[in-house]
Amino acid sequence: MEKSSRHAKITGDFGEALVLYWLSRSGFECARVDHTGIDLIAKRPRSDERLGISVKTRSRLPGKEAESVNIGRPEDLVKVEAACCAFQCVPYFAIVVDAAQRISVFLVSKAHLDRLYPGRSGMISWSMTPGWLTKYLTDPQIESLGFSINSELW
Repeated sequence: MEKSSRHAKITGDFGEALVLYWLSRSGFECARVDHTGIDLIAKRPRSDERLGISVKTRSRLPGKEAESVNIGRPEDLVKVEAACCAFQCVPYFAIVVDAAQRISVFLVSKAHLDRLYPGRSGMISWSMTPGWLTKYLTDPQIESLGFSINSELW
């Protein structure tokens, strides 16, 4: 399958919009921000907690669905924490993956991400293997959204 020359940009915009929609639908007050480190700010309903969210969106070709999503290096996470400090937010990551006929979205705090993948000193990645997907879906500290898609043949 050939993708457009702008597919990466379109994919990133789609992921941010999808997460905004999901949060808004769930009662969060939220907005897209143009800031180094985070893409969205959201206030949890019935709570004073504000989330500073870095959205990572990937589009996977058939056969590549299990490839992990790079979240960033330790120096990238420092930028997330700095932005969250400036806006008095708790650092979160939203991972959006369009893989064949399924789109999966995960929302996880940086603190929980650190517990899931302890001791990482290089690139921090979100595994998409079937075993990890099962673990994420049963973890009460990870919010998830998923849906199936069918595209007509063009």
